[in-house]
Amino acid sequence: MNAVKIQVYCALITYCLVAIVANKLKVERPIYEILQVLGISLLDKASVNEILTEHDYKNAKELNYKQLKIRWE
Repeated sequence: MNAVKIQVYCALITYCLVAIVANKLKVERPIYEILQVLGISLLDKASVNEILTEHDYKNAKELNYKQLKIRWE
């Protein structure tokens, strides 16, 4: 039961933090779409402001040029 509570609290905290960031940056996207964009761009070197305001995420090829490479050694 505690694990479920922790997951619910983490989801609520994440939602609230993203809502605060979206409000501060004046992003005109729905919170759900912002969460998807942030999930896609976890390995992106760009700032959050640049990610949320300047990119067109309907074209996924745009993300390739700044994405970090994962090395298996």
